[in-house]
Amino acid sequence: MRCSRMPERDRFIRGMVAWIGFRQEAVLYTRVERFAGTSKYPLVKMLRFATDGILSFSLVPLRLATWIGFSAAGLSLLGILYALITRLLTNIWVPGWTLLFIALLFIGGTQLFFLGVMGEYLGRVYGEVKRRPLYLVTECLGFPESRNHHSSVAKKKMSLDHD
Repeated sequence: MRCSRMPERDRFIRGMVAWIGFRQEAVLYTRVERFAGTSKYPLVKMLRFATDGILSFSLVPLRLATWIGFSAAGLSLLGILYALITRLLTNIWVPGWTLLFIALLFIGGTQLFFLGVMGEYLGRVYGEVKRRPLYLVTECLGFPESRNHHSSVAKKKMSLDHD
Protein backbone atom coordinates (compact mmCIF):
# COMPACT_ATOMS: atom_id res chain seq x y z
CA MET A 1 0.00 0.00 0.00
CA ARG A 2 1.34 3.40 -0.90
CA CYS A 3 1.05 5.79 2.00
CA SER A 4 1.67 9.06 0.19
CA ARG A 5 1.08 10.20 -3.35
CA MET A 6 1.53 13.43 -5.25
CA PRO A 7 -0.24 12.87 -8.58
CA GLU A 8 0.59 16.24 -10.11
CA ARG A 9 1.39 16.38 -13.79
CA ASP A 10 3.55 19.52 -13.81
CA ARG A 11 5.94 18.67 -11.04
CA PHE A 12 8.39 21.18 -9.65
CA ILE A 13 10.65 18.67 -7.94
CA ARG A 14 12.80 21.17 -6.04
CA GLY A 15 9.70 22.69 -4.50
CA MET A 16 8.20 19.29 -3.71
CA VAL A 17 11.36 18.25 -1.85
CA ALA A 18 11.17 21.40 0.28
CA TRP A 19 7.39 21.00 0.73
CA ILE A 20 7.79 17.50 2.17
CA GLY A 21 9.45 19.13 5.17
CA PHE A 22 12.39 16.92 6.00
CA ARG A 23 15.41 18.60 7.55
CA GLN A 24 17.74 19.99 4.92
CA GLU A 25 21.36 20.99 5.07
CA ALA A 26 23.37 23.07 2.64
CA VAL A 27 26.41 21.47 1.06
CA LEU A 28 28.97 24.11 0.18
CA TYR A 29 31.37 23.43 -2.61
CA THR A 30 33.61 25.35 -4.98
CA ARG A 31 32.39 24.97 -8.50
CA VAL A 32 35.01 24.50 -11.15
CA GLU A 33 34.84 26.44 -14.36
CA ARG A 34 33.10 24.81 -17.31
CA PHE A 35 35.60 22.77 -19.30
CA ALA A 36 34.08 23.25 -22.74
CA GLY A 37 31.11 24.88 -24.39
CA THR A 38 28.47 27.17 -23.00
CA SER A 39 25.41 26.62 -20.89
CA LYS A 40 22.41 25.20 -22.72
CA TYR A 41 20.05 26.74 -20.17
CA PRO A 42 19.33 30.27 -21.43
CA LEU A 43 17.72 33.11 -19.49
CA VAL A 44 14.23 32.41 -20.91
CA LYS A 45 14.32 28.82 -19.57
CA MET A 46 15.60 30.03 -16.20
CA LEU A 47 12.73 32.55 -15.97
CA ARG A 48 10.20 29.84 -16.89
CA PHE A 49 11.71 27.59 -14.21
CA ALA A 50 11.45 30.37 -11.61
CA THR A 51 7.85 31.10 -12.64
CA ASP A 52 6.97 27.40 -12.27
CA GLY A 53 8.44 27.43 -8.78
CA ILE A 54 6.49 30.51 -7.72
CA LEU A 55 3.18 29.43 -9.24
CA SER A 56 3.37 25.79 -8.10
CA PHE A 57 3.79 26.53 -4.41
CA SER A 58 2.34 29.94 -3.75
CA LEU A 59 -0.94 31.80 -4.03
CA VAL A 60 0.87 35.08 -3.36
CA PRO A 61 0.58 36.31 -6.98
CA LEU A 62 -3.20 35.83 -6.83
CA ARG A 63 -3.44 37.52 -3.44
CA LEU A 64 -1.25 40.32 -4.75
CA ALA A 65 -3.77 40.87 -7.54
CA THR A 66 -6.53 41.12 -4.92
CA TRP A 67 -4.61 43.69 -2.89
CA ILE A 68 -3.63 45.70 -5.96
CA GLY A 69 -7.29 45.74 -6.98
CA PHE A 70 -8.35 46.77 -3.48
CA SER A 71 -5.70 49.52 -3.47
CA ALA A 72 -6.74 50.70 -6.94
CA ALA A 73 -10.37 50.86 -5.80
CA GLY A 74 -9.29 52.91 -2.76
CA LEU A 75 -7.18 55.24 -4.88
CA SER A 76 -10.06 55.61 -7.30
CA LEU A 77 -12.20 56.86 -4.41
CA LEU A 78 -9.56 59.52 -3.76
CA GLY A 79 -9.55 60.35 -7.47
CA ILE A 80 -13.34 60.59 -7.44
CA LEU A 81 -13.18 63.01 -4.48
CA TYR A 82 -10.56 65.06 -6.32
CA ALA A 83 -12.68 65.19 -9.47
CA LEU A 84 -15.81 66.21 -7.54
CA ILE A 85 -13.98 68.89 -5.56
CA THR A 86 -12.38 70.23 -8.74
CA ARG A 87 -15.75 70.30 -10.47
CA LEU A 88 -17.77 71.81 -7.65
CA LEU A 89 -15.34 74.24 -6.03
CA THR A 90 -13.24 75.60 -8.92
CA ASN A 91 -13.76 77.10 -12.32
CA ILE A 92 -11.04 74.90 -13.84
CA TRP A 93 -12.89 71.99 -15.42
CA VAL A 94 -13.71 70.55 -18.81
CA PRO A 95 -17.34 69.60 -19.52
CA GLY A 96 -17.84 65.84 -19.26
CA TRP A 97 -14.35 65.21 -17.87
CA THR A 98 -15.47 64.68 -14.27
CA LEU A 99 -18.05 62.01 -15.08
CA LEU A 100 -15.69 60.22 -17.45
CA PHE A 101 -12.85 60.33 -14.92
CA ILE A 102 -15.06 59.04 -12.09
CA ALA A 103 -16.52 56.24 -14.22
CA LEU A 104 -13.11 55.14 -15.46
CA LEU A 105 -11.54 55.06 -11.99
CA PHE A 106 -14.50 53.32 -10.37
CA ILE A 107 -14.89 50.65 -13.04
CA GLY A 108 -11.13 50.03 -13.24
CA GLY A 109 -10.71 49.67 -9.49
CA THR A 110 -13.77 47.47 -9.16
CA GLN A 111 -12.67 45.22 -12.03
CA LEU A 112 -9.21 44.75 -10.55
CA PHE A 113 -10.65 43.95 -7.14
CA PHE A 114 -13.10 41.36 -8.44
CA LEU A 115 -10.45 39.87 -10.71
CA GLY A 116 -8.38 39.33 -7.60
CA VAL A 117 -11.35 37.72 -5.81
CA MET A 118 -11.87 35.38 -8.76
CA GLY A 119 -8.15 34.63 -8.63
CA GLU A 120 -8.53 33.61 -4.98
CA TYR A 121 -11.23 31.13 -5.95
CA LEU A 122 -9.13 29.87 -8.84
CA GLY A 123 -6.16 29.42 -6.52
CA ARG A 124 -8.24 27.33 -4.14
CA VAL A 125 -9.49 25.17 -7.00
CA TYR A 126 -5.91 24.81 -8.23
CA GLY A 127 -4.86 23.63 -4.78
CA GLU A 128 -7.60 21.00 -4.75
CA VAL A 129 -6.89 19.79 -8.28
CA LYS A 130 -3.23 19.13 -7.47
CA ARG A 131 -4.43 16.59 -4.90
CA ARG A 132 -1.41 16.92 -2.66
CA PRO A 133 -1.77 14.89 0.51
CA LEU A 134 -2.84 16.73 3.65
CA TYR A 135 -0.10 14.99 5.58
CA LEU A 136 2.78 12.63 4.92
CA VAL A 137 3.10 9.20 6.54
CA THR A 138 6.58 7.93 7.25
CA GLU A 139 5.53 4.44 8.30
CA CYS A 140 2.34 2.39 7.92
CA LEU A 141 1.68 -0.16 10.66
CA GLY A 142 -1.16 -2.65 10.69
CA PHE A 143 -2.02 -2.36 7.00
CA PRO A 144 -1.62 -5.16 4.47
CA GLU A 145 1.40 -4.66 2.28
CA SER A 146 -0.61 -5.50 -0.83
CA ARG A 147 -0.67 -2.79 -3.50
CA ASN A 148 -4.11 -4.04 -4.49
CA HIS A 149 -5.64 -3.13 -1.13
CA HIS A 150 -7.62 -0.22 -2.60
CA SER A 151 -8.87 -2.25 -5.55
CA SER A 152 -10.01 -5.14 -3.32
CA VAL A 153 -11.93 -2.68 -1.11
CA ALA A 154 -13.52 -1.17 -4.22
CA LYS A 155 -14.47 -4.64 -5.55
CA LYS A 156 -16.11 -5.53 -2.22
CA LYS A 157 -18.04 -2.27 -2.25
CA MET A 158 -19.17 -2.83 -5.83
CA SER A 159 -20.33 -6.37 -5.04
CA LEU A 160 -22.31 -5.05 -2.06
CA ASP A 161 -23.91 -2.36 -4.23
CA HIS A 162 -25.09 -4.90 -6.82
CA ASP A 163 -26.59 -7.33 -4.26
